[in-house]
Amino acid sequence: MALATRTDRRPSMTRTLWDSSVGKKTIMAVSGLIMLGYLVAHMVGNLKIFFGPGEFDRYAHWLRTMGDPVLHYSWGLWLVRVVLVAAVVLHGVSAYQLSRRDIKARPAKYVHTKPRASYATRTMRWGGVILALFIVWHILDLTTGTVHSGGFQEGHPYQNVVDTFSTWYGNVIYIVAVFAMGLHVQHGFWSAAQTLGVGNATRDRVLKTLANLLAAVLTLGFVSVPVAVMTGVVS
Repeated sequence: MALATRTDRRPSMTRTLWDSSVGKKTIMAVSGLIMLGYLVAHMVGNLKIFFGPGEFDRYAHWLRTMGDPVLHYSWGLWLVRVVLVAAVVLHGVSAYQLSRRDIKARPAKYVHTKPRASYATRTMRWGGVILALFIVWHILDLTTGTVHSGGFQEGHPYQNVVDTFSTWYGNVIYIVAVFAMGLHVQHGFWSAAQTLGVGNATRDRVLKTLANLLAAVLTLGFVSVPVAVMTGVVS
């Protein structure tokens, strides 16, 4: 009996999942929910700035001692970063490949105009690009201090945040990105629920309401920090 050639072998389940449109949508949904969980936790942590520099700086220090004494210094934080980066990459690559696949499947424009989609739906792609660029800037600003204004101070995140939002461009970049994030969450949460089979005719209204609520809470929570610095509430 002849041995099976390499081309005769059945693709792995992982490969099959990745190659299919349904698989890519599922990966997008799961990775999106991971990022959503991070955003909620990050927003709650950001709001500690309203309790003063001591509380905020202690919180930033705790992020680096998570898991102590089991984990060494910063191991817990790096674990979160690795999971988050993997989620961002998988989400972005899946979105790009699905977009290219959709374009190839529809090379000609429709003769009849399709019903107008919601603003959030029509800006999902550009919103994703804005958020990707913002993540790079945010890391260079408040994590590495490479593009930070006012002199980056290692171990003093409260002052670093105040420095950033004391500049007009820091506020503009951050607020634009936050609104893009809100629109992304509004559409993405509901879309993820549909992909994972949670939504149906009965639950759609509840899911859409929850998506709107999550987007509103996250947007207001994140925007409150630069607004507080601009108005002198946090200084």
